[in-house]
Amino acid sequence: MVTAPVYDGDTIGCFVPHDLARPIVGAAAGPLAGRKVAVKDLYDIAGEKTGGGSPEWLEDAAPAARHSIVVEKLLAAGATITHRTIPDEFFFSLTGTHSRYGIPVNVRAPGRVPGGSSSGSAAAMAAGLCDLAMGSDTGGSVRVPASFCGVFGMRPTHGRVDLTGGMAMAPSLDTGGWFANDAAIFATVGEVLLDGARVDANIARVQIAADGFALADEAVRTALQGFLTRAAGLLPSVSTVTVAPDGFADWLAAFRNVQAHEVMALYGAWAAKRQPAFGPGVRERFRYAAAVTVAMAATARAMRARVRAHMHALVPPGTIICLPTTPTIAPLRTASDAELENFRLATLALTSPAGLAGLPQVTLPAVRVDGCPSGLSFIGWAGGDEALLALARRLAPLCAH
Repeated sequence: MVTAPVYDGDTIGCFVPHDLARPIVGAAAGPLAGRKVAVKDLYDIAGEKTGGGSPEWLEDAAPAARHSIVVEKLLAAGATITHRTIPDEFFFSLTGTHSRYGIPVNVRAPGRVPGGSSSGSAAAMAAGLCDLAMGSDTGGSVRVPASFCGVFGMRPTHGRVDLTGGMAMAPSLDTGGWFANDAAIFATVGEVLLDGARVDANIARVQIAADGFALADEAVRTALQGFLTRAAGLLPSVSTVTVAPDGFADWLAAFRNVQAHEVMALYGAWAAKRQPAFGPGVRERFRYAAAVTVAMAATARAMRARVRAHMHALVPPGTIICLPTTPTIAPLRTASDAELENFRLATLALTSPAGLAGLPQVTLPAVRVDGCPSGLSFIGWAGGDEALLALARRLAPLCAH
């Protein structure tokens, strides 16, 4: 008999040093009764400090007066909050390597990064340390670690998860998101957290993003195409689409500059006064953000408006777009900073369409490539989150997790 590995927080290194002293037990009954939840160090917990991955921000912070709305809803649904998880510093990474508290272990891709910035949440989920985990997604911070760690991940329609009491990064792009190993629990979290603006429709058309698949390396592309072949009987009419007819370069530039300008509006003055010891990579991104002018930000917002109109036209209710979640499997933990930066920029081309358009995107632990997880994503229409979660449940038996 093979004994499954047993992990703990120390083994995985996924919880912050200022973790909860004891679990916070939720309501006795509810759809998440008895479920253990780990939450990213972004969501306020009453009486605790929220650090956002920055020791200096944590030191300067006051204890929260009340729970964030997300935490309140989870507790009201019966969940127990067990741990705070490590994020990348100020959420400024997609790899999970820019944490001031160390890199969490990715048990499903040994020797490789967990993805970020919700690195601790995804790593805890993959290791079975919780029943569900909360992250956040601005540029891919749920979708990327979900793909790397082989779990389900959800970026909701912008604004459908109330982030009151959550530490912001770039508010016009920020969403609350979550991870699960079990597709039923994954969908239940949506029932608990998603508010208003629900737009129900049956998925009648799946568009395969030809340019999205072209960005993936051959092994990932081939494996995901194989998954779609196996899933053909569970999917409606399938066609192909070119998501960005003029390429993704202008989309990526718009995303980076909108994000950077909003980051500086929130943290620029504090950083200039406090002079925190930013880690490598984050230091350079704050430096880049400081150089984004008002004019550059205005140009980026105008481009975003065009992308938003284009994407919303591509996915009316009943239509979804399919694309790889990331272009490669998780990079090695020993990858150079230059290699990781190249990965980040390539990945943002895949993650920025939903982010710029404010659309929901679900990633499934679809396949394994060279023994490592690789995710397949579906972008839905605004308010179509529930349809994506239902699709994830339908396709779950085919997944490789």
